[in-house]
Amino acid sequence: MTSILTGDIIRSRSIKDSEVWLSVLKDALIACAPKTTDWDIYRGDSFQLETPNIEESLKAAIYIKACVKTIKGLDVRIAIGIGKKTFKGKTVVESNGEAFQFSGETLEQLKKEKVNLKIKTANSQLDQELNLYFKLALTIMDHWSSNSAEIVKLHIEQPHALQEELGKQLGINQNAVSSRQKRAHLDVIMQLEALYRKKITHLQI
Repeated sequence: MTSILTGDIIRSRSIKDSEVWLSVLKDALIACAPKTTDWDIYRGDSFQLETPNIEESLKAAIYIKACVKTIKGLDVRIAIGIGKKTFKGKTVVESNGEAFQFSGETLEQLKKEKVNLKIKTANSQLDQELNLYFKLALTIMDHWSSNSAEIVKLHIEQPHALQEELGKQLGINQNAVSSRQKRAHLDVIMQLEALYRKKITHLQI
């Protein structure tokens, strides 16, 4: 069993120099999967990422969203598909199986529904529950400012770093870091990520 994230950048054409967001997206995908065979960028602003550890899939989606939203005006839609992998190609986009089909189908639904994050597994009841959580979380995440997105990105990269340490990296004081984390509702988002891990492990039982 594996998890596949298929996504595309929203309003990518609003940025004249595509390298601005492309380099950010590449760095985010590399951070999630250092092996280049586990991710690919295609059709200009679409991407696919495999996270074999299915528990990591939501954290990867949150991280990619945070990275992209550090660029003002941009956002990303991501479909998570979890299921079997029946064919391994030279690259992730050449591979196939249930997880890939679930992810691809769900991305098309996202475009029609104008929702930016959704999951599909073989367990429809679990999907219904998780997608409700995602919709609620998106009321926060879709409205992250670039500063809020940056603080979420840094937290995922350095989960044990103190606010003072993060402040030094950003050139702001500890109180400002705390304020940004609160505006990003970081605690709530990471609580959802932890809950997701518990829920998703049942798929492997």
